[in-house]
Amino acid sequence: MNTADHILLVEDDPRLAEMLTEYLAQAAFRVTHAASGRTALNAMLAGDVDAVILDLMLPDMDGLEVCRQLRTSSDVPVLMLTARGDAIDRIIGLELGADDYLPKPFEPRELLARLRAILRRRNEHRHQPGLPPPGNAELLRFGRLEIDPAAHAARIAGQPCELTAYQFDLLLVLARHAGRVLSRDSLMELLKGEPLEAFDRSIDVHMSRIRAAVEDDPKKPRRIITVRGAGYLFAKVQD
Repeated sequence: MNTADHILLVEDDPRLAEMLTEYLAQAAFRVTHAASGRTALNAMLAGDVDAVILDLMLPDMDGLEVCRQLRTSSDVPVLMLTARGDAIDRIIGLELGADDYLPKPFEPRELLARLRAILRRRNEHRHQPGLPPPGNAELLRFGRLEIDPAAHAARIAGQPCELTAYQFDLLLVLARHAGRVLSRDSLMELLKGEPLEAFDRSIDVHMSRIRAAVEDDPKKPRRIITVRGAGYLFAKVQD
């Protein structure tokens, strides 16, 4: 991980913000603190940010609205901080493009582990200009759907699909194992061995978002099929 990774911390609780800023600084992160949603959005415009830690309870605007506006212009990884029990907020946040969430109260070590995980996935997708991308970069085609590992992009009939980095990774893993049922455990193992506990509560929401991007009718999916009690299957649709 680059020691210059710049984290935007969006948190209106000054004591928590100070504690997290010091903790992340000790872990070699550069931290910018924003105490409101508007300040956070302005900070995103002002300079490069590698990841955002976003509290949903802000004084001027809903954190979900901050996430929505952020996603109109940036694919920066977002880790949401939510009040325990606010399941609907977590679901909406993931649907709006957040990469992961952490309920309050939380252990700083868990926040650091999840932050490093989303940054690691982001950094693995970057490569120096002129050099081949890491891993198997062969273009995958399934009818109108194209999945381009080199560009980290998916397209339907040439039109880009709106997916977060994590959602693209899920789609790519499914597509590379087309025709096979993959359990949640198998998906997590294939996704660089990330622990299941961190993502199992959100994977269904991510799958719904992927379906919204790649299916003609997400309510009647033809490409990503749920196999009850077993997992997910990517069908080789040639449309």
